[in-house]
Amino acid sequence: MTESQAREAVCRVGLSLFQRRLVHATAGNISVRLDDGFLITPTDACLGQLDPAQLAKIDAQGRQTAGARASKTLALHQRIYLAALAFDPNTRCVIHTHSTHCVALTLSPPAHLGPFGPELLPPLTPYFVMKVGHVPRVPYHRPGDPAVADLVARLIERHGQAGHPIRAVMLERLGPNVWHDSPEQAMNTLDELEETAHLWQLRPAQPLNPNQIDELRQQFRARWSLN
Repeated sequence: MTESQAREAVCRVGLSLFQRRLVHATAGNISVRLDDGFLITPTDACLGQLDPAQLAKIDAQGRQTAGARASKTLALHQRIYLAALAFDPNTRCVIHTHSTHCVALTLSPPAHLGPFGPELLPPLTPYFVMKVGHVPRVPYHRPGDPAVADLVARLIERHGQAGHPIRAVMLERLGPNVWHDSPEQAMNTLDELEETAHLWQLRPAQPLNPNQIDELRQQFRARWSLN
């Protein structure tokens, strides 16, 4: 993907998220990893009204070289890429939203205890297990708090080293961060996560059992721990 293509993809995905109310007002941000740095949406930008030319360009040393002022979550995005690339070397995009159903779940006690602590959801549906995987909950910190980047990086490393790399974390009271190989794939993962959160709110149910999860692991390489 060229830089021009990446700029267009960020704006296209941002508009889709806004039109479907997965983001609102100026909440949320999107970044793309380039061969020579990053693109990230500007601070306080509406994802439904992005200008490709105004996306912030960050060089390989972390310095902004063009565009409007970068989102305050840049440091978190950079740490996600650094940690995730060890397990998913094609990772190219990070999306953060304040998706309603995901955030609503964090206003209650955790719905599931995973191998490394509280998670947003249990293994409720096969496509959640296959397309999303474990989604650790990160305790509340103010927006932009640099401590969050360390917590998220450690979670990515622990899950990856245990053999079930993650593609999302949930920041309590703020929203999910999701990453994948392209803006479209990251958006699709986010969609599956938000829909599963909605389903859980409509009808909490027994999760898939270990045998059912093991079948998904064997047939579809689902990233879910049986421990």
